[in-house]
Amino acid sequence: MFKNRYRLVVAILLFLAGILNYLDRAALSVMAPLIKTDLHLDDAQMGLLFSAFFIGYCVFCFLGGVAADKFGPRRVFASAASVWSVFCGATALVGSFTQLLFVRVLFGMGEGPMGTTTNKSISNWFPKKEVGRAVGFTNAGQPLGAAIAAPLVGLIGLHYGWRISFIIVGILGLVWVAVWWCLFRDKPEDHHLVSEAEQKEIVENRPAAIIYDDSAQQDQKSIWHYIFSAPVIGIAAAFFCFNYIQFFFLSWLPSYLIDYQHLDIKSMSIIGMLPWLGATVGFLGGGIICDFIFKKSQNFLFSRKLIIFIGLAIAAVSVFAAAYAKSLGVAVTCITVATIFAYMTPQACWSLLQDIVPANKIGSAGGFVHLLANLAGIISPALTGFIIQYGGGYNTAFILASGFAFIGIIALLGMVKSQKSMAVC
Repeated sequence: MFKNRYRLVVAILLFLAGILNYLDRAALSVMAPLIKTDLHLDDAQMGLLFSAFFIGYCVFCFLGGVAADKFGPRRVFASAASVWSVFCGATALVGSFTQLLFVRVLFGMGEGPMGTTTNKSISNWFPKKEVGRAVGFTNAGQPLGAAIAAPLVGLIGLHYGWRISFIIVGILGLVWVAVWWCLFRDKPEDHHLVSEAEQKEIVENRPAAIIYDDSAQQDQKSIWHYIFSAPVIGIAAAFFCFNYIQFFFLSWLPSYLIDYQHLDIKSMSIIGMLPWLGATVGFLGGGIICDFIFKKSQNFLFSRKLIIFIGLAIAAVSVFAAAYAKSLGVAVTCITVATIFAYMTPQACWSLLQDIVPANKIGSAGGFVHLLANLAGIISPALTGFIIQYGGGYNTAFILASGFAFIGIIALLGMVKSQKSMAVC
C-alpha cells in the first residue's frame, strides 16, 4: 500500500495529531459542567478559561511557524506535542480558577505550533495536485477529535471523575510523539523508506508558489513583504471569521446542550458528536472539491475562493437559523449543517496560502496567518461567556457568530484577488 506512497504515512500521522490536538482541546468544554460545580466557577469565568488557552496559542502559532522553517517540522512538532500533552494532564492537578487559568495558557503555548507545522509538513511532502486533499484529510482529524471528545471524555469523566479524563488524553499524546519521532523526517529526501520515484514526484511538484516575481527575486524579499500583502491579510481575515464560529462551538456547544437544551451529560456526549462528525465530512469534502474544481478550471485561486465563499455563506445562514430554532432536533441540524460547510474553508485557506508564499517562508507566513486567525479564540469564548452571563443569552451569541461569517466573505472578495504573476498550473 505504501510503496512509492510513503507520504500516506505522513498524512496518517498528521491526521492522528489533529485528533489528539482537538481531543485535548475539547476536553475542558466537555467537562465544563462538572468543573464549574467542583471549582465553583460561573459562565464568565469559564469563558475566560476557554480564551486563556489562545493567549499562549496565538503567540506560538507564529513562533512555531518560524521554528518549523528554521529547525524543521519533526523537532518542532515533537516538542509542541510533548508540551501540550503534559499540560493537558496537569489540568487534573488544579484546584482553583487561577491555577486552571495558568495551566490553560501553557497548554495553549504547546498547541500553538500545530497548524503551521502541519502546513509546513504538507508543503514538504506533497505535490501541488494533492495539496487540497492532503490538507483536508490531515485536518479532518481535528473535528473528529472534537467528536470523540464528547463520548470519550464525557463518559470517563462521568464514571471516574473529570481529572482522570485529562490524564488519559495527555498520555495518548505522549504515545503519538514517540511514533512521530520514529516514522517522520522533515523531507522525503531525508527518509530511507521513500523511493527515488516518490522523491522525484514530490520535489519536482512542490506547491511553493511563484506569484509576484521570478524565483530569484522572491529570495531577496523579506517575510514582511508577503505577510502584509493584501491577499495574505485577506486569507487571515476569512480564517479569523471561520475560527470565531469554530471556537464558539468548540467552547460552548456542550454547555449550550446542557444548560439551554436541558440534556444530561450522557445525552450530550452522544448528541454533541453530530456537529463534529459533520465538520469531519466538511474537511474531507472541501479538500476533494477544491482539487476537483482546480483540475477542471486550472485556476487555483478561483477553486479556493469559491469553496471559502460557499462554506462561510451557508454556515452564516445556518448559525443564524439555529438562534431561532424551536426544538433540539432543528437546532442540532442547523449547527451540524453549519459545521459541515464552515469546515470546508480552512483547507482552502491553507492551500491558497501555499500558492501565494514561497516554500522557504511558508512556515513563518502560515504562523502569522494562524496568529491573526486565532485571535478569534481569545475573543469568541470570552465574549460568548459574558453575553450568556450578563443577559444576552445563547440566541445573541449565535447571531453574532453568524455576522462574523458574513464579514469573512467580504474580506475574501475584497482582498484576495488575482495577482499579475500568480501561477496557474
